[in-house]
Amino acid sequence: MLQKLSPHSWFWRRRPRRIGLALSGGGVRGLAHIGVLKVLTEAGIPIHAIAGTSAGGLIGALYAAGIPPHQIEEEALRIASPRRLLSFLNPVHPFRGLLSAQKVAEYLETFLDDLTFDQLHIPLAVVAVDLNRGQKVVLKEGRVVDAVRATTALPGLIRPVQREEQLLVDGGLLDNLPADVVRQMGAERVVAVDISTDETSLGWLTEELKRRPFVPDSLAEMADILWRSLGVMMRDMNRRNLEEARPDLLIRPAIPPGVTVLTGLARAAEVIAAGEEAARAALPRLRELM
Repeated sequence: MLQKLSPHSWFWRRRPRRIGLALSGGGVRGLAHIGVLKVLTEAGIPIHAIAGTSAGGLIGALYAAGIPPHQIEEEALRIASPRRLLSFLNPVHPFRGLLSAQKVAEYLETFLDDLTFDQLHIPLAVVAVDLNRGQKVVLKEGRVVDAVRATTALPGLIRPVQREEQLLVDGGLLDNLPADVVRQMGAERVVAVDISTDETSLGWLTEELKRRPFVPDSLAEMADILWRSLGVMMRDMNRRNLEEARPDLLIRPAIPPGVTVLTGLARAAEVIAAGEEAARAALPRLRELM
């Protein structure tokens, strides 16, 4: 007669859960994802699926492509130079986006080349929004570079991506922390990393604009109203999505003051370190989930 295995047997304890990682958008604040990935890699935590929005989609794509976190960190610190950032500005048609879509695409191709989703080391999905239909779009096929371009196309910063009848922009408008997406990918345990912009960081962004001599006060005030309005909508949407997706572990790194979606890149090392600290604190709970 076959003996029934107890729940505490060696066999059951050796079976790892499928861990899914959801990485939120947040612009410069998204560099904290690098710190989280560094800790998970060093601890030997296997990631079986990744879903990301905006900055989370970009960093998740690099990791899924097999680029080690320490190399992603080195590149993030290198590109934090103001001179390097100026090379991405769009001098011809700035009204279509402050950053040149072509230059951004060329830069991403140096790391992702012509990789397609089915060639990645880890299953990946990135979230965008179709402006034409007002719907969330989950991208899991085709060229990874094109998908990353779409999920990072923050309105006013990078030109939207045209894909057949879709006009794709930053997925953070409707799903900034895609825990629901990574669960649908088959993850048994979902770890969500939230670096979303909060009310305090929005205030920092406004103050930073006002300090710029070439930015009129009226423009800074208008930007403040627009960003705050967008922030209210995104925070409410994010809260509802989290209530429905119910991630098993939520990591919220303590991002340094003054780091917003667009500002604080000079503090990249501190932002990455914040992600490391938060991930280390969460390791005991993560091991329990496994």
